[in-house]
Amino acid sequence: MKKNWEKIFEYASMPLHGTMSRKLRKGVSLQINEGKVYEKAVIFLGEEFVRITQDGDDMQVLNAYYDWAGIRSIGTYSQREEKHQG
Repeated sequence: MKKNWEKIFEYASMPLHGTMSRKLRKGVSLQINEGKVYEKAVIFLGEEFVRITQDGDDMQVLNAYYDWAGIRSIGTYSQREEKHQG
């Protein structure tokens, strides 16, 4: 499943210039294993793990680490595109 998870992470994010990390696309949020929903986060896709970094409250930074084998589900959230009336 790792290759599938990588594709989903790549779809939801874009490369962060000058690094090996990726940032979530504008308007896209991410949820792993039905846990915390990450917004405006940076993702690092390591060989053995995934790290998600997000600024928190009061100048804190959250780093969450996931073992590839421990990922059971990934949810992506984005705004629905408006339908044009014709």
